[in-house]
Amino acid sequence: MNFIIVHGVYASPEANWFPWLKKELENRGYECLVPKFPTPLDQSLESWLRVFSGYESKINEDTVLIGHSLGASFIINYLEKTSKKVKATYLIAPFHKLLGNQYDEINKTFVGKEFNWEKIKSSCNKFFVFASDNDKYIPPEVTNDIVEKLDAEFNVVPNGGHLNKESGYEEFYLLLECIIIDLD
Repeated sequence: MNFIIVHGVYASPEANWFPWLKKELENRGYECLVPKFPTPLDQSLESWLRVFSGYESKINEDTVLIGHSLGASFIINYLEKTSKKVKATYLIAPFHKLLGNQYDEINKTFVGKEFNWEKIKSSCNKFFVFASDNDKYIPPEVTNDIVEKLDAEFNVVPNGGHLNKESGYEEFYLLLECIIIDLD
């Protein structure tokens, strides 16, 4: 089993809880990759897919995808386009539509469209969604819509904000526990 963590807008592989989770998974003997995507300069779905194509050989039925915020949106797009099937997908603070905030313009190529949810579901065995009850960027109805469309297991994190460093998440034990329980 291997893992790929996808960061969000204005982030990097060194942001938030990504380095911590990568180390935790590697300490358990798993390969964990955290690609660097162009953001904010040259940020588009096309440029991110181009970067991700370099990891295509690593993706198979034992791959687990983990995306935070726009990274979750990217994974939804990838699963819609790929002919491969992955083991599981963890979407952290996900969104699938424009949110009416300052990030809409930079994020529009990822979410300014209708998705083929059946195709997305057919590309992954199991979906997990993690979101807080007080995310200042993602309204609860957006999260609930994704959970419903993907038949995902939903984990609400009380007072978790955007589940990023700004909200106190440089480590994310609940996510790690769920990965260990759900996939072992």
